[in-house]
Amino acid sequence: MKTLEYSRVNETLYHETLPNGLQVFILPKSGFSKTYVSFTTRYGSVDNTFIPLGKDEIVRVPDGIAHFLEHKMFEKEDGDVFQKFGMNGASANAFTSFTRTAYLFSATENLYPNTELLLNFVQAPYFTEETVEKEKGIIGQEITMYDDLPDWRAYFGTIENLYKEHPVKIDIAGTVESISKITADHLYECYHTFYHPSNMLVFAVGAVDPEEMMTFIRDNQAAKTFDKPERIVRQFPQEKMEAAVKEGSLEMDVSKPKVHLGIKLPALAQEGLEGLKQELSYQIMMDLLFGKTSKFYTDAYEEGLIDESFSTDFTAEEGFAFSVIGSDSAKPEELTRKIQDTLQWASEKFPFGQEDLDRQRRRRIGFFMRALNSVEYIANQFTRYAFNGMNLFDTVTALEALEVKDLQEVLVPLTDEKARTVFTVKPPANKG
Repeated sequence: MKTLEYSRVNETLYHETLPNGLQVFILPKSGFSKTYVSFTTRYGSVDNTFIPLGKDEIVRVPDGIAHFLEHKMFEKEDGDVFQKFGMNGASANAFTSFTRTAYLFSATENLYPNTELLLNFVQAPYFTEETVEKEKGIIGQEITMYDDLPDWRAYFGTIENLYKEHPVKIDIAGTVESISKITADHLYECYHTFYHPSNMLVFAVGAVDPEEMMTFIRDNQAAKTFDKPERIVRQFPQEKMEAAVKEGSLEMDVSKPKVHLGIKLPALAQEGLEGLKQELSYQIMMDLLFGKTSKFYTDAYEEGLIDESFSTDFTAEEGFAFSVIGSDSAKPEELTRKIQDTLQWASEKFPFGQEDLDRQRRRRIGFFMRALNSVEYIANQFTRYAFNGMNLFDTVTALEALEVKDLQEVLVPLTDEKARTVFTVKPPANKG
C-alpha cells in the first residue's frame, strides 16, 4: 500500500492496485464520525458503441442502458439491496453520468458489513427478462417525469443542438423507445465489459482506518474469481467544432422563457497537472465573464435580463467539453445578444489581468479548502478526476501555477461563434 502525502492541503491518501486491477484509495479524516465509500466504474451514458468482452466486432447498444443497468444492480434474487443497507444503518445511493456509474453508501456504524455489501452486490449481477420488463415501466416513468421539467429540457436541448453525432447529446436515461429494446442479454454484455475490477475504483473517506480497510477490501477481492482484464475498445464519432444546430426552441408550460447559450469546446488537451490547470482556466474564465461579480451580471440583472435562475456550467470529460450559460428571461433575445456581445468584447481586447486572476485564485483556493470538509465532495470529485487522468489534491498546486496566458488560451474556443447554439423553452404561443 502506497502512502501519498499532500502537505499543501494537509491530507494523507492511501492507495493500492489489487491483483485483479481494482484501484483502491482510502482517505482517513480525523474528527469525522461518518464514512463514505463509493464503488465506481468508468462507464456512462456515452459508452453505447464498443467491442464486448470476448468478442471481435463493434456493437451498438440501446441508449440509456448504463443508467438502466445501475437501477437493475440493486435488485437481487433475495430482495432489494437498499433495504439491506438500511438494516445496517447506512444510507445508500447510486448515479449514472455521461462517463461513469457510481454506487455508494455513508454510515456512522457497521462500516465493514456495509463495505462488504457494497462490493458484493456490485460484483454479482442478477438480471432476468421478467425483471427487466418490469424495470422498463419504472424507468419509463422517470424519463417522462424529466421530460416534463422545463429546466432539464432546456439544458439537454442545448447539448443536443451542440453535437451532431456524439452520444453526449443523448439524455443519460435514454428514451422510452430506446429502453424498450433493452434485454437481459444486453445488460450482461455491458456488465461483463465495463464492470471488470480493472475498470473500477473504490474510494473510502472519513472515519476509517486505512490498514484495516485495505486489508478488508484486499481479502474480499482475493476470494473472488475474475476474467483476465482486457483493454476496453470504445468507439466515438468524429465531431467538427461547429455546433450542429445554431438555434432551437420548445414550447412548454412556463411563465417566462428559459434561454440557454451553449458553446462546444475542444476536449482537454492534457492530463495530470496541465489538464487540471486547463480545466480550472475554463472555470475561472467563465466566472470572470459571467460570474456574480462580473460587469455582465450586474448590468444584465439591472436591465431585467436575468434573475436568480441565471447559471453557468462548464463540463469536461474524456473526449468532449462544453459550456452552457442561461437564465429565465422575459427578454431572451436581448439576453442572448448580451452574452454574445460579452464574448465578442473579451475576444477583441482581453480585459483581465493579474489582479483578476489573483482574486479568482484566492476565492477558489478558499472554496476548495472548505470543500475538503465534505466526504461526499472528496469522493465524487476524486473519482471523476482520477478517471480523467488528474488528481483532486493537485488543485491548489494547479491554481497557484496559473498565469494570465492560461486564461487567454481558453478564451479562444469560448469566443468561437461557429461553436455556439441557442436553445429556448417558450410559453405556448396561444397562452393567455
